[in-house]
Amino acid sequence: MTLKITKEAANWYIDEMDLEQGDYLQFFVKLYGGIPTIFPSYFLGVAEGIDGEIAIQEDMEGIHFYINNQDKWLLDNHDLTIELDDDEPKFIFEER
Repeated sequence: MTLKITKEAANWYIDEMDLEQGDYLQFFVKLYGGIPTIFPSYFLGVAEGIDGEIAIQEDMEGIHFYINNQDKWLLDNHDLTIELDDDEPKFIFEER
């Protein structure tokens, strides 16, 4: 269970969301709409700030990207890499 974000993807979020060093960016599970996941009908949302207890964290470019304990089940058997593709974040789920 890992969360990785490339430098290019981190900088995309920093620019798009006007993030500053030390900010937290959460990826959370939602039922409808958002970023597709490996599970049908479940998607990822993105929110600035800390919500709940952090389970998985990747620090890049001074920003803390994370998934909290409530949503860590999404990566129980997978690793998630976030990279930039055609100037948009791309979410790659790899089974372990």
